Amino acid sequence: MKLLVELRKRNTLLYWFGLYNFAGAILCLVLMFIDKTQILGISAWIKPFKFFASVGLMVWTMGWLMYYLDNQKKVTLYSILLTVSMFVENALIFLQSARATTSHFNIGTATDGIIFALMGIFILVFTITAVLIIIAFFRQKSFSIPKHYLWSIRLGLIFFLFFCIEGGFMLRLSKHTIGAPDGGPGLPLVNWSTQYGDLRIAHFIGIHALQLLPLFGYYIAKNARQVQIFAGIYFIFTMFLLISSLKGISLFA
Repeated sequence: MKLLVELRKRNTLLYWFGLYNFAGAILCLVLMFIDKTQILGISAWIKPFKFFASVGLMVWTMGWLMYYLDNQKKVTLYSILLTVSMFVENALIFLQSARATTSHFNIGTATDGIIFALMGIFILVFTITAVLIIIAFFRQKSFSIPKHYLWSIRLGLIFFLFFCIEGGFMLRLSKHTIGAPDGGPGLPLVNWSTQYGDLRIAHFIGIHALQLLPLFGYYIAKNARQVQIFAGIYFIFTMFLLISSLKGISLFA
């Protein structure tokens, strides 16, 4: 595909790391069928599947967008930090699934506590890297792309970071279900709660602003104002999902 050829040209490291993550997602899909181990009532391999797939899409998007930054030495550094932090994060999630236990919010044993702490450290590295990328997109004086496309990238990155941090709120609560313990009935694959509030819904919609806003800015928007209006509606909708979840309201009841 021409898209993949162009992506490899723009950022070789993130291109290959994305492929690695998609291969990991496929492996987890296979394991769902051959390994019947369950964690909190669902296949042990659903969670690593979701993370591998999400990280693969995220790093491909970052590789595509950072091509517009002039300082490619810094882009190389950002790419390395993204790769290392997400490689460790997904490896630890995969390890915990292989151990038939949860990865997030798990401090039940010394080993689990160490793994959870390491995940927190590398998520911090990732978050700092995302902040640096956003700063780079605002500090650079000139771009070779239209202004409305540039603003869709900037806002997509900000929304992405904001709802990544919202994921940290789940860490503070040590759960993602509001109104009941984690692990109840949920939608297929994503396992979003069908009975109670679930913070993962807003988290998912929010972080994928990284893809949806630039796509809108490139293919649909004609000016920066249209991008800002779309971004405002997107943010309000996602915040509505977040507030509903915090009130314990299921969107699928």
